[in-house]
Amino acid sequence: MLLAEGPCRASGWLESQDTLRSLGAVASLGAKVSHENGVLQLKPPAPTDLPAGCLTIDCGNSGTTTRLLCGLLAGWLPHWSSANGCEIILKGDASLSQRPMGRVVNPLRRMGADIQYLKDDGCLPLRIRGANLTGAVCSLDVPSAQVKSALLLAAMNAIGKTAVQGAGSSRDHTERLFATMGISVGGFPGTGDLSLEGRLSAGNYNIQVPADPSSAAFFQVAAALVPKSVLRVDNQSLNEGRSGALAVLKRVGAAVKISNRQGAPGEVLGHVEVGAADLFAFSIEAGEIPSLIDELPVLAVLATQANGETLITGAAELRVKESDRIAAMTIALNKLGADIEELPDGWRINGPTSLHGGSKDDPVIIETMDDHRIAMALAVAALVSTGTTVLDDDTCVGVSYPNFFQTWNKLLNRS
Repeated sequence: MLLAEGPCRASGWLESQDTLRSLGAVASLGAKVSHENGVLQLKPPAPTDLPAGCLTIDCGNSGTTTRLLCGLLAGWLPHWSSANGCEIILKGDASLSQRPMGRVVNPLRRMGADIQYLKDDGCLPLRIRGANLTGAVCSLDVPSAQVKSALLLAAMNAIGKTAVQGAGSSRDHTERLFATMGISVGGFPGTGDLSLEGRLSAGNYNIQVPADPSSAAFFQVAAALVPKSVLRVDNQSLNEGRSGALAVLKRVGAAVKISNRQGAPGEVLGHVEVGAADLFAFSIEAGEIPSLIDELPVLAVLATQANGETLITGAAELRVKESDRIAAMTIALNKLGADIEELPDGWRINGPTSLHGGSKDDPVIIETMDDHRIAMALAVAALVSTGTTVLDDDTCVGVSYPNFFQTWNKLLNRS
Protein backbone atom coordinates (compact mmCIF):
# COMPACT_ATOMS: atom_id res chain seq x y z
CA MET A 1 0.00 0.00 0.00
CA LEU A 2 2.93 2.35 0.67
CA LEU A 3 3.76 1.93 -3.02
CA ALA A 4 0.24 2.69 -4.26
CA GLU A 5 -0.69 5.87 -6.10
CA GLY A 6 -4.12 6.17 -4.51
CA PRO A 7 -6.38 4.98 -1.65
CA CYS A 8 -6.63 1.23 -1.07
CA ARG A 9 -9.34 -0.92 0.48
CA ALA A 10 -9.39 -4.51 1.77
CA SER A 11 -12.49 -6.24 3.13
CA GLY A 12 -12.25 -9.37 5.27
CA TRP A 13 -9.09 -8.09 6.95
CA LEU A 14 -8.09 -10.04 10.08
CA GLU A 15 -7.13 -8.04 13.15
CA SER A 16 -4.36 -9.90 15.00
CA GLN A 17 -1.12 -9.00 16.70
CA ASP A 18 0.86 -9.62 13.50
CA THR A 19 -1.43 -7.66 11.18
CA LEU A 20 -1.67 -4.80 13.66
CA ARG A 21 2.14 -4.60 13.72
CA SER A 22 2.15 -4.20 9.94
CA LEU A 23 -0.63 -1.65 10.06
CA GLY A 24 1.15 0.29 12.80
CA ALA A 25 4.32 0.35 10.72
CA VAL A 26 2.44 1.73 7.73
CA ALA A 27 0.82 4.41 9.89
CA SER A 28 4.14 5.42 11.44
CA LEU A 29 5.49 5.95 7.93
CA GLY A 30 2.83 8.57 7.23
CA ALA A 31 -0.09 6.61 5.80
CA LYS A 32 -3.65 7.34 6.87
CA VAL A 33 -5.33 4.14 8.04
CA SER A 34 -8.75 3.12 9.35
CA HIS A 35 -10.27 -0.26 10.03
CA GLU A 36 -13.70 -1.28 11.24
CA ASN A 37 -15.75 -4.49 10.96
CA GLY A 38 -13.08 -6.19 8.88
CA VAL A 39 -12.78 -3.38 6.35
CA LEU A 40 -9.37 -1.75 6.07
CA GLN A 41 -8.94 1.57 4.27
CA LEU A 42 -5.57 3.19 3.63
CA LYS A 43 -4.37 6.37 2.02
CA PRO A 44 -0.71 6.39 1.00
CA PRO A 45 1.58 9.07 2.42
CA ALA A 46 2.63 12.20 0.60
CA PRO A 47 6.38 12.84 0.34
CA THR A 48 6.15 15.29 3.23
CA ASP A 49 4.42 12.80 5.57
CA LEU A 50 7.45 10.62 6.37
CA PRO A 51 9.03 11.56 9.72
CA ALA A 52 12.43 13.18 9.58
CA GLY A 53 15.42 11.70 11.39
CA CYS A 54 15.33 8.31 13.09
CA LEU A 55 12.14 6.24 13.40
CA THR A 56 11.94 2.97 15.36
CA ILE A 57 9.35 0.39 14.33
CA ASP A 58 8.56 -2.45 16.74
CA CYS A 59 7.63 -5.54 14.71
CA GLY A 60 6.69 -7.55 17.80
CA ASN A 61 6.63 -11.24 16.88
CA SER A 62 5.96 -10.74 13.17
CA GLY A 63 8.64 -12.05 10.84
CA THR A 64 6.46 -11.15 7.86
CA THR A 65 6.25 -7.51 8.93
CA THR A 66 10.01 -7.36 9.45
CA ARG A 67 11.15 -8.97 6.23
CA LEU A 68 8.66 -7.18 4.00
CA LEU A 69 9.62 -3.84 5.54
CA CYS A 70 13.29 -4.58 4.84
CA GLY A 71 12.56 -4.94 1.13
CA LEU A 72 10.08 -2.10 0.90
CA LEU A 73 12.11 0.45 2.85
CA ALA A 74 15.44 -0.37 1.22
CA GLY A 75 14.35 1.28 -2.02
CA TRP A 76 11.41 3.38 -0.85
CA LEU A 77 13.31 5.64 1.55
CA PRO A 78 15.43 7.46 -1.05
CA HIS A 79 12.41 7.63 -3.35
CA TRP A 80 10.40 9.62 -0.79
CA SER A 81 12.81 11.14 1.70
CA SER A 82 16.10 12.08 0.07
CA ALA A 83 15.95 15.48 1.74
CA ASN A 84 15.15 14.67 5.36
CA GLY A 85 17.80 12.06 6.23
CA CYS A 86 15.29 9.51 7.52
CA GLU A 87 16.56 6.19 8.85
CA ILE A 88 14.45 3.32 10.19
CA ILE A 89 15.31 0.94 13.02
CA LEU A 90 13.43 -2.37 13.07
CA LYS A 91 13.22 -4.27 16.34
CA GLY A 92 11.18 -7.17 17.67
CA ASP A 93 10.38 -9.26 20.72
CA ALA A 94 12.76 -11.83 22.20
CA SER A 95 11.59 -14.59 19.83
CA LEU A 96 11.76 -12.50 16.66
CA SER A 97 15.17 -11.13 17.68
CA GLN A 98 16.57 -14.67 17.39
CA ARG A 99 15.15 -15.44 13.96
CA PRO A 100 17.49 -15.27 10.94
CA MET A 101 17.39 -12.04 8.93
CA GLY A 102 20.47 -12.64 6.79
CA ARG A 103 18.44 -14.51 4.20
CA VAL A 104 16.69 -11.26 3.28
CA VAL A 105 19.37 -8.71 4.25
CA ASN A 106 22.19 -10.29 2.22
CA PRO A 107 20.46 -10.21 -1.20
CA LEU A 108 19.15 -6.71 -0.48
CA ARG A 109 22.69 -5.58 0.24
CA ARG A 110 23.77 -7.01 -3.12
CA MET A 111 21.19 -4.70 -4.67
CA GLY A 112 22.81 -1.77 -2.85
CA ALA A 113 20.65 -1.58 0.29
CA ASP A 114 22.10 0.19 3.32
CA ILE A 115 21.09 -2.19 6.12
CA GLN A 116 23.16 -2.61 9.28
CA TYR A 117 22.77 -4.92 12.26
CA LEU A 118 22.86 -3.02 15.53
CA LYS A 119 23.61 -5.97 17.81
CA ASP A 120 24.22 -9.56 16.66
CA ASP A 121 24.96 -10.20 13.00
CA GLY A 122 22.01 -11.82 11.29
CA CYS A 123 19.40 -10.73 13.85
CA LEU A 124 17.29 -7.76 14.89
CA PRO A 125 17.55 -4.93 15.64
CA LEU A 126 18.73 -3.48 12.35
CA ARG A 127 18.90 -0.04 10.78
CA ILE A 128 17.84 0.86 7.23
CA ARG A 129 18.96 4.04 5.51
CA GLY A 130 17.98 5.28 2.09
CA ALA A 131 20.07 3.96 -0.80
CA ASN A 132 19.70 3.74 -4.56
CA LEU A 133 19.15 0.13 -5.55
CA THR A 134 20.22 -1.70 -8.69
CA GLY A 135 18.56 -4.85 -9.98
CA ALA A 136 20.41 -8.12 -9.34
CA VAL A 137 20.07 -11.88 -9.63
CA CYS A 138 18.99 -13.23 -6.23
CA SER A 139 19.02 -16.99 -5.64
CA LEU A 140 17.15 -18.34 -2.62
CA ASP A 141 18.74 -21.21 -0.69
CA VAL A 142 15.32 -22.06 0.79
CA PRO A 143 12.00 -21.23 -0.92
CA SER A 144 10.52 -18.41 1.14
CA ALA A 145 7.50 -16.24 0.40
CA GLN A 146 8.75 -13.61 2.84
CA VAL A 147 12.18 -13.28 1.24
CA LYS A 148 10.80 -13.46 -2.30
CA SER A 149 8.24 -10.77 -1.53
CA ALA A 150 10.82 -8.53 0.11
CA LEU A 151 13.01 -8.72 -2.99
CA LEU A 152 10.10 -7.97 -5.32
CA LEU A 153 9.14 -4.95 -3.22
CA ALA A 154 12.73 -3.72 -3.38
CA ALA A 155 12.85 -4.38 -7.12
CA MET A 156 10.04 -1.89 -7.72
CA ASN A 157 12.40 0.95 -6.79
CA ALA A 158 15.59 -0.57 -8.21
CA ILE A 159 17.14 0.47 -11.51
CA GLY A 160 17.10 -2.37 -14.00
CA LYS A 161 15.97 -5.98 -13.78
CA THR A 162 15.81 -8.04 -10.61
CA ALA A 163 15.58 -11.83 -10.89
CA VAL A 164 14.49 -14.00 -7.97
CA GLN A 165 15.43 -17.65 -8.44
CA GLY A 166 14.49 -20.67 -6.36
CA ALA A 167 11.21 -19.39 -4.89
CA GLY A 168 9.60 -22.71 -5.81
CA SER A 169 5.97 -23.09 -4.81
CA SER A 170 6.16 -20.55 -2.00
CA ARG A 171 3.08 -18.42 -1.37
CA ASP A 172 2.33 -16.00 -4.18
CA HIS A 173 0.03 -13.43 -2.56
CA THR A 174 2.48 -10.63 -3.36
CA GLU A 175 2.54 -11.48 -7.06
CA ARG A 176 -1.26 -11.65 -7.12
CA LEU A 177 -1.58 -8.33 -5.33
CA PHE A 178 0.89 -6.79 -7.77
CA ALA A 179 -1.33 -7.96 -10.62
CA THR A 180 -4.33 -6.11 -9.12
CA MET A 181 -2.14 -2.98 -8.94
CA GLY A 182 -1.15 -3.19 -12.60
CA ILE A 183 2.30 -4.69 -12.10
CA SER A 184 3.31 -7.75 -14.12
CA VAL A 185 5.87 -10.08 -12.55
CA GLY A 186 7.89 -12.05 -15.11
CA GLY A 187 7.64 -15.82 -14.68
CA PHE A 188 4.38 -15.68 -12.73
CA PRO A 189 2.54 -17.96 -12.58
CA GLY A 190 5.16 -20.60 -13.16
CA THR A 191 8.10 -22.31 -11.53
CA GLY A 192 9.01 -19.73 -8.91
CA ASP A 193 11.78 -18.06 -10.95
CA LEU A 194 10.55 -14.48 -11.15
CA SER A 195 11.69 -11.14 -12.53
CA LEU A 196 10.72 -7.50 -12.25
CA GLU A 197 11.96 -4.51 -14.21
CA GLY A 198 12.22 -1.33 -12.11
CA ARG A 199 11.50 1.42 -11.48
CA LEU A 200 7.74 1.01 -11.34
CA SER A 201 4.66 2.81 -10.12
CA ALA A 202 1.67 0.96 -8.69
CA GLY A 203 -2.05 1.58 -8.88
CA ASN A 204 -4.42 1.23 -5.94
CA TYR A 205 -6.48 -1.82 -5.01
CA ASN A 206 -9.89 -2.87 -3.70
CA ILE A 207 -9.74 -6.50 -2.65
CA GLN A 208 -11.54 -9.14 -0.64
CA VAL A 209 -9.20 -11.02 1.68
CA PRO A 210 -10.11 -14.73 1.61
CA ALA A 211 -10.43 -16.78 4.81
CA ASP A 212 -6.96 -17.90 5.87
CA PRO A 213 -6.15 -21.57 5.13
CA SER A 214 -3.56 -21.76 7.92
CA SER A 215 -6.06 -20.65 10.56
CA ALA A 216 -8.80 -22.86 9.10
CA ALA A 217 -6.58 -25.96 9.09
CA PHE A 218 -6.71 -26.42 12.86
CA PHE A 219 -10.50 -26.67 12.81
CA GLN A 220 -10.50 -28.77 9.64
CA VAL A 221 -8.11 -31.33 11.09
CA ALA A 222 -10.26 -31.47 14.22
CA ALA A 223 -13.33 -32.10 12.05
CA ALA A 224 -11.51 -34.92 10.26
CA LEU A 225 -10.61 -36.54 13.60
CA VAL A 226 -13.84 -36.29 15.59
CA PRO A 227 -16.44 -38.90 14.52
CA LYS A 228 -19.58 -37.53 12.80
CA SER A 229 -18.10 -34.05 12.54
CA VAL A 230 -18.65 -31.75 9.55
CA LEU A 231 -17.21 -28.25 9.30
CA ARG A 232 -17.64 -25.63 6.57
CA VAL A 233 -15.41 -22.58 6.10
CA ASP A 234 -16.85 -19.99 3.73
CA ASN A 235 -14.77 -17.99 1.26
CA GLN A 236 -11.52 -19.76 2.09
CA SER A 237 -8.47 -19.12 -0.07
CA LEU A 238 -8.00 -21.85 -2.67
CA ASN A 239 -4.66 -20.46 -3.81
CA GLU A 240 -2.60 -23.49 -4.88
CA GLY A 241 0.33 -22.21 -2.85
CA ARG A 242 -1.82 -22.30 0.29
CA SER A 243 -3.87 -25.46 -0.23
CA GLY A 244 -1.35 -28.09 0.82
CA ALA A 245 -3.15 -29.03 4.03
CA LEU A 246 -6.41 -29.57 2.14
CA ALA A 247 -4.57 -31.80 -0.32
CA VAL A 248 -3.24 -33.86 2.59
CA LEU A 249 -6.69 -34.15 4.16
CA LYS A 250 -8.07 -35.42 0.85
CA ARG A 251 -5.44 -38.09 0.37
CA VAL A 252 -5.62 -39.41 3.94
CA GLY A 253 -9.32 -40.09 3.42
CA ALA A 254 -11.10 -37.15 5.04
CA ALA A 255 -14.35 -36.05 3.40
CA VAL A 256 -13.42 -32.80 1.63
CA LYS A 257 -15.85 -30.88 -0.58
CA ILE A 258 -15.32 -27.52 -2.28
CA SER A 259 -18.19 -25.41 -3.59
CA ASN A 260 -18.96 -21.87 -4.74
CA ARG A 261 -15.49 -21.48 -6.24
CA GLN A 262 -14.98 -17.91 -7.41
CA GLY A 263 -12.27 -15.46 -8.31
CA ALA A 264 -11.69 -12.43 -6.17
CA PRO A 265 -9.29 -9.82 -7.56
CA GLY A 266 -5.99 -11.66 -7.70
CA GLU A 267 -7.19 -14.61 -5.59
CA VAL A 268 -9.43 -17.69 -5.84
CA LEU A 269 -11.72 -18.65 -2.98
CA GLY A 270 -14.62 -20.95 -2.17
CA HIS A 271 -16.54 -22.79 0.53
CA VAL A 272 -14.60 -25.72 2.02
CA GLU A 273 -16.35 -28.55 3.88
CA VAL A 274 -14.41 -31.19 5.81
CA GLY A 275 -15.91 -34.24 7.49
CA ALA A 276 -14.66 -37.14 9.60
CA ALA A 277 -13.65 -40.46 8.07
CA ASP A 278 -11.24 -43.38 8.55
CA LEU A 279 -7.78 -41.92 8.00
CA PHE A 280 -4.64 -43.37 6.44
CA ALA A 281 -0.99 -42.51 6.95
CA PHE A 282 0.64 -40.10 4.53
CA SER A 283 3.96 -38.65 3.47
CA ILE A 284 5.03 -35.05 2.90
CA GLU A 285 8.30 -34.21 1.16
CA ALA A 286 10.26 -31.03 0.54
CA GLY A 287 8.43 -29.95 -2.62
CA GLU A 288 5.10 -29.75 -0.80
CA ILE A 289 6.39 -27.99 2.33
CA PRO A 290 5.91 -24.34 1.19
CA SER A 291 2.19 -24.90 0.61
CA LEU A 292 1.58 -26.10 4.18
CA ILE A 293 4.53 -24.93 6.29
CA ASP A 294 2.36 -23.33 9.00
CA GLU A 295 -0.04 -26.27 9.09
CA LEU A 296 2.63 -28.92 9.76
CA PRO A 297 2.20 -28.92 13.56
CA VAL A 298 -1.48 -29.81 13.30
CA LEU A 299 -0.79 -32.28 10.48
CA ALA A 300 1.55 -34.03 12.92
CA VAL A 301 -1.45 -34.37 15.24
CA LEU A 302 -3.47 -35.76 12.32
CA ALA A 303 -0.76 -38.37 11.75
CA THR A 304 -1.06 -39.69 15.31
CA GLN A 305 -4.62 -40.80 14.47
CA ALA A 306 -4.00 -42.08 10.93
CA ASN A 307 -3.51 -45.78 10.23
CA GLY A 308 0.13 -46.59 9.40
CA GLU A 309 3.48 -44.81 9.36
CA THR A 310 3.54 -41.15 8.37
CA LEU A 311 6.81 -39.59 7.23
CA ILE A 312 7.23 -35.80 7.03
CA THR A 313 10.59 -34.59 5.70
CA GLY A 314 12.09 -31.50 4.08
CA ALA A 315 10.74 -29.21 6.80
CA ALA A 316 13.94 -28.02 8.48
CA GLU A 317 12.54 -24.49 8.18
CA LEU A 318 10.34 -25.34 11.18
CA ARG A 319 13.45 -25.17 13.35
CA VAL A 320 13.65 -21.36 12.93
CA LYS A 321 10.03 -20.31 13.34
CA GLU A 322 8.65 -18.69 16.51
CA SER A 323 9.95 -21.82 18.23
CA ASP A 324 11.69 -24.98 17.11
CA ARG A 325 8.40 -26.49 16.02
CA ILE A 326 9.84 -29.91 15.24
CA ALA A 327 11.19 -30.29 18.78
CA ALA A 328 8.16 -28.64 20.40
CA MET A 329 5.62 -30.98 18.78
CA THR A 330 7.79 -34.04 19.44
CA ILE A 331 8.02 -33.26 23.15
CA ALA A 332 4.33 -32.43 23.53
CA LEU A 333 2.96 -35.38 21.55
CA ASN A 334 5.31 -37.82 23.28
CA LYS A 335 4.00 -36.52 26.58
CA LEU A 336 0.47 -37.37 25.42
CA GLY A 337 1.51 -40.88 24.41
CA ALA A 338 2.08 -40.53 20.66
CA ASP A 339 4.51 -42.74 18.76
CA ILE A 340 6.56 -39.93 17.21
CA GLU A 341 10.23 -39.76 16.27
CA GLU A 342 11.98 -36.44 15.74
CA LEU A 343 13.98 -36.19 12.51
CA PRO A 344 16.37 -33.39 11.54
CA ASP A 345 13.78 -32.06 9.09
CA GLY A 346 10.48 -33.50 10.27
CA TRP A 347 8.91 -36.50 11.98
CA ARG A 348 8.20 -40.21 11.69
CA ILE A 349 4.81 -40.90 13.29
CA ASN A 350 3.01 -44.22 13.74
CA GLY A 351 -0.72 -44.34 14.26
CA PRO A 352 -3.31 -44.55 15.34
CA THR A 353 -2.36 -44.16 18.99
CA SER A 354 -4.55 -43.30 21.94
CA LEU A 355 -3.51 -39.92 23.28
CA HIS A 356 -4.09 -39.37 26.97
CA GLY A 357 -4.01 -36.53 29.41
CA GLY A 358 -4.13 -36.77 33.18
CA SER A 359 -6.76 -36.66 35.86
CA LYS A 360 -8.78 -33.58 36.69
CA ASP A 361 -6.69 -33.08 39.81
CA ASP A 362 -3.41 -33.95 38.09
CA PRO A 363 -3.68 -32.88 34.43
CA VAL A 364 -0.96 -33.25 31.84
CA ILE A 365 0.52 -29.81 31.23
CA ILE A 366 2.06 -29.31 27.80
CA GLU A 367 4.25 -26.43 26.72
CA THR A 368 3.28 -24.19 23.81
CA MET A 369 6.72 -22.51 23.68
CA ASP A 370 4.89 -19.18 23.34
CA ASP A 371 4.15 -20.20 19.74
CA HIS A 372 0.66 -19.61 18.33
CA ARG A 373 0.78 -22.49 15.84
CA ILE A 374 1.96 -24.93 18.53
CA ALA A 375 -0.79 -23.81 20.92
CA MET A 376 -3.54 -24.29 18.31
CA ALA A 377 -2.17 -27.67 17.21
CA LEU A 378 -2.01 -28.90 20.80
CA ALA A 379 -5.61 -27.80 21.34
CA VAL A 380 -6.53 -30.27 18.60
CA ALA A 381 -4.37 -32.95 20.22
CA ALA A 382 -6.09 -32.33 23.57
CA LEU A 383 -9.49 -32.62 21.89
CA VAL A 384 -8.77 -36.19 20.75
CA SER A 385 -7.05 -37.21 24.02
CA THR A 386 -8.65 -38.88 26.98
CA GLY A 387 -8.34 -37.27 30.39
CA THR A 388 -7.41 -33.68 31.13
CA THR A 389 -4.78 -31.69 29.23
CA VAL A 390 -3.78 -28.11 30.00
CA LEU A 391 -1.80 -25.73 27.79
CA ASP A 392 0.79 -23.81 29.80
CA ASP A 393 -0.05 -20.63 27.81
CA ASP A 394 -2.87 -20.04 25.38
CA THR A 395 -2.56 -16.26 25.01
CA CYS A 396 0.07 -16.64 22.27
CA VAL A 397 -2.70 -17.45 19.75
CA GLY A 398 -3.31 -13.69 19.61
CA VAL A 399 -0.37 -13.41 17.20
CA SER A 400 -2.44 -14.77 14.31
CA TYR A 401 -5.93 -15.64 15.60
CA PRO A 402 -7.06 -13.72 18.71
CA ASN A 403 -10.53 -15.29 18.70
CA PHE A 404 -9.33 -18.86 18.23
CA PHE A 405 -10.56 -20.22 21.53
CA GLN A 406 -13.86 -18.32 21.36
CA THR A 407 -14.50 -19.96 17.99
CA TRP A 408 -13.24 -23.30 19.33
CA ASN A 409 -15.64 -23.24 22.28
CA LYS A 410 -18.54 -22.18 20.09
CA LEU A 411 -17.98 -25.12 17.73
CA LEU A 412 -17.76 -27.49 20.69
CA ASN A 413 -20.93 -25.98 22.22
CA ARG A 414 -19.02 -24.81 25.26
CA SER A 415 -20.01 -21.71 27.15
